[in-house]
Amino acid sequence: MTTKELSQEQREELINTLQVRFEKNTSRHEGLDWANVQARLEANKEKLWSLHEMEATGGEPDVVGYDANTDEFIFYDCSAESPKGRRSLCYDREAWEARKNHKPENTAMDVAKEMGIELLTEEQYRQLQELGKFDLKTSSWVQTPDNIRKLGGAIFCDRRYDMVFMYHNGAESYYAARGFRGSLRV
Repeated sequence: MTTKELSQEQREELINTLQVRFEKNTSRHEGLDWANVQARLEANKEKLWSLHEMEATGGEPDVVGYDANTDEFIFYDCSAESPKGRRSLCYDREAWEARKNHKPENTAMDVAKEMGIELLTEEQYRQLQELGKFDLKTSSWVQTPDNIRKLGGAIFCDRRYDMVFMYHNGAESYYAARGFRGSLRV
């Protein structure tokens, strides 16, 4: 298991990357101040590690909001397409174990847990799509309601024809163009 601590150099590089992205995409987080975000990041090294994992797998995390009730900044993967380093995954471990042949390397739920993040919900995915146009060529698993999962299914979303769609598939399915987007609260 990878240590969940970054070197000083890695922390500085990540914070710089996040600051540049924050300043370049101000419409994603109107009214928020980078100095407050940076102070929170520097005080939460384990969360920085999770953001580093999001970045390393192609997620391009950015601040998309602030929850005043919990006093937390909210980060989502904001890459144009589903993160490259998190594709070709079935939905969860149960689905992975159910596959008889050609098992994928891992599952979306397991990878998210290892990274310390959560899959976006359908609602969060639709909120993300209000900030830009994402997944025009790919799709992303989203958190699946228990009643659907108990029947063997899982849901994913994408954007086509200038609309956001939610679809279903067997949870054991996986595709080169389907990954997952995550969220993290700091």
